[in-house]
Amino acid sequence: MIRVAVVGGGITGLSAARLLALHGVDVIVLEAGNRWGGKLAPVAINGVRLDGGAESILARRPEGLELINELGLGSRVVHPTEAKPQLLVGGHLHAMPASFLGVPTDVPQLAGLLSAQGWRTAAAEPERPAPEFDRDVAIGRYVEERFGPEVTDRLLEPLLGGVYAGYARRLSFDAVAHDLFLRAKGGGSLLRHAQAISQEGQDGPVFAGLRGGVSIMVDALVDDLDRHGVVLRPGAAVRALDHVAGRYQLVIGAAGAPEMIMADGVLLTAPATATGRLLSGLVDSAQEFARLPYASVAVITMVVRGVRSDASGLLVPPGELPTIKALTYSSIKWPWVASQTRRAWGSGVEVVRVSIGRHGEPTSLQITDRAVIDRTFSEALTIPGWDSASLVHGVVNRWGGALPQYQIGHRDLVSQLRSEVAGRPGLAVAGAALDGVGIAACLDSARAAVDALAADFGLGRDALIKSEDQLEESGR
Repeated sequence: MIRVAVVGGGITGLSAARLLALHGVDVIVLEAGNRWGGKLAPVAINGVRLDGGAESILARRPEGLELINELGLGSRVVHPTEAKPQLLVGGHLHAMPASFLGVPTDVPQLAGLLSAQGWRTAAAEPERPAPEFDRDVAIGRYVEERFGPEVTDRLLEPLLGGVYAGYARRLSFDAVAHDLFLRAKGGGSLLRHAQAISQEGQDGPVFAGLRGGVSIMVDALVDDLDRHGVVLRPGAAVRALDHVAGRYQLVIGAAGAPEMIMADGVLLTAPATATGRLLSGLVDSAQEFARLPYASVAVITMVVRGVRSDASGLLVPPGELPTIKALTYSSIKWPWVASQTRRAWGSGVEVVRVSIGRHGEPTSLQITDRAVIDRTFSEALTIPGWDSASLVHGVVNRWGGALPQYQIGHRDLVSQLRSEVAGRPGLAVAGAALDGVGIAACLDSARAAVDALAADFGLGRDALIKSEDQLEESGR
């Protein structure tokens, strides 16, 4: 039987292991930490289970909901309420203008957010010359060129800061908004291109969640893998990877007592630093990939009494508040959280998730959890609607080196890496460092890597269908 080692036990690695098992492959998953699920993790407060990491799935892509249904969690799928997010600019709350990933799609909605001159600059975007270009650029700088600096500072920057914990003027346009980039590089109004893409994808809710939190996907995946014989090894950091006599040798354990694991194939789903290090003797672009920068962040889950808001959340541009870059009113956004909140704490209480941390600013996280909670709540008291708020509970989830920063030329680097890896049969890469930080993007990356390995080993569609039938039968 073909044996494949999956390195990394986040959502990418676990979902890839499941797909490999469906192909009838003998799978071992090696995770450096002692917990499965990567950036999907629960937090419990007063008996209420919430998400301490990722809390939603992009519902307009199929990957996440397909896996949820396959894991038998379809009945738990929920969608956000009709509440809308806001922006905090100049100490005032503003309705979030319509946009595609922070690129405006409705200029009149920008009127209250921008200065008079800023709005005139943005409104003139369709008439401004837009020549073709042939290389990647920073999305923040291109949006600034098209709409003016206020649009980048007040709309694009807070939105991408919430997603990537980086700065829009440093992030790759091609990597962050690939479809829009392909249209923009051909010339023409960026507003019109963003409008066209937005109109193509308007069917159904944008996001989905799960009652009990999206982290229950991890529980279901681990149970599924256990049930079908996948070997799960937490606390197994891979220190070296070599190609030996047509197979792959992985070294785990302490330097003084190494353990060798042999496999026919290896799928690396770890962060770029670890993946690049392991590939350093096998592919030329590994060292450059290993230098991909990451941002460390924290999510502070607060139970707060006396907040007045009807918004689903708040995005904060850099410099508006000392450390807060976004917050989500979870008990306003998600009906199931509202129900659990009332049951646990009564009326007049909200569960709020606050995000802090940006690339290049590690000092904001270098204090105790208690200090983080106190500082975050103190900052939040300056937000309109928080003047009478009191803190009931607070919990910090730290995510060190959590979010990759897609620099200019990132997709070219990933393409080169994949091309070189493809020259090593039985070797594949996947994960957030490659194609996207969301759950759906990670699942798609996992499937592409498994498809590549299946092709290397000659595992056709017939084998997959047979394995699925066998797994369904054993599940009964």
